[in-house]
Amino acid sequence: MSADPFEAFEEAQGQGVRDPYPKWAEMRRQAPVHEVDLREEFGLDPDAEIPDLPRSFVILSYDGVTQVLRDSATFSSSFYSETMGAVMGHSILEMDEPEHHHYRGLIQQAFTRKALDRWEGELVRPMVEGIVDQIAERGHGDLVRELTFPFPVRVIAGMLGLPQSDLPQFHRWAVELISVGFDFDVGMAASQKLREYFAEQLAPRRDEPRDDLISVLAQGELDGHRLDDEAIFAFLRLLLPAGAETTYRSSSNLLFGLLTNPDQLAALQADRSLLAQAMDEGLRWEPPLPSIARWSTADAIVDGVPVAAQSVINVNMGAANRDEKRWERPDRFDIFRPPLQHVSFALGPHTCLGMHLARMETKVAMETILDRLPKLRLDPTADDVHISGRAFRSPRSLPVLC
Repeated sequence: MSADPFEAFEEAQGQGVRDPYPKWAEMRRQAPVHEVDLREEFGLDPDAEIPDLPRSFVILSYDGVTQVLRDSATFSSSFYSETMGAVMGHSILEMDEPEHHHYRGLIQQAFTRKALDRWEGELVRPMVEGIVDQIAERGHGDLVRELTFPFPVRVIAGMLGLPQSDLPQFHRWAVELISVGFDFDVGMAASQKLREYFAEQLAPRRDEPRDDLISVLAQGELDGHRLDDEAIFAFLRLLLPAGAETTYRSSSNLLFGLLTNPDQLAALQADRSLLAQAMDEGLRWEPPLPSIARWSTADAIVDGVPVAAQSVINVNMGAANRDEKRWERPDRFDIFRPPLQHVSFALGPHTCLGMHLARMETKVAMETILDRLPKLRLDPTADDVHISGRAFRSPRSLPVLC
């Protein structure tokens, strides 16, 4: 039996990085933007000679992060063409305007309100209820391993119309795909396997569309243009980390915040109208993906600090979400705080395409948990449950009693 890709991926995410926020806050108090050495960022020899190593800046303030995200002309998403493009293919992740707008318009046809409502009723709710009922019957369980980790990928498989029997292999390839950052060969092999698998799924849907997401992508048209096969494969690959990995982690982080603040969990149990603001607070407090990257196309001033052209720009959304100039006591998880827009779904042209799907999945999971696990609490015998990670953040487990 080969190694568990979940364990390998988690180990590579900097699990020793338990709480980066104090360091980010101290840096932000010194200046909203810092120049950093990429060698240090990637744990390389600080004296190593690396040809053509670009300059790099990290943006830590809310004002700076929102400025960069809204200015796609100066801060280009093409950074990802040299990194994720190799494994995903040419996707909207790395596109700038006007190409991005065109492809996003085509793909967005697959995420209509009608489609979301159907997926919620036919797919998401029955799946989540089945998992939660098993935990309720047993009286204990691990909300990460049993619920938040598996169900978003199963939802995507269901949306794509994939056979149930393919799920274990599909999930394995999904995790191996996003492992490309620390195991290039494994990531590229998974990318090719997924391309071959999606090709088998796509071909018949070109001629005979079904009631699934692949068929919508195969048949979608905008201004006389349709997506070719490679564009569809690239989006389907991207859907795995963007649509499953982040949802799994954001729902886990929300649950951790509530379980470690039982008074707030009790308030939510008593008043379900608090759910939307609780979900937003979870996203603000611990975004699943703290940072994204851009490439500067020109010299610029970001929140008062000069940033050089042709540089890597680390957009630290996690730090921005805890900017004390915008939020009082920003390090505290507090579902009662006044609503203010956070940046966990990004902003501007690249605002998360699957934002409404992610919210729906988390809403269903939370409603089901609140309804069916009324005595939910952290298992007091559990050893040091916490959120950690560098590139992605979440708890590795949430052992609970109910």
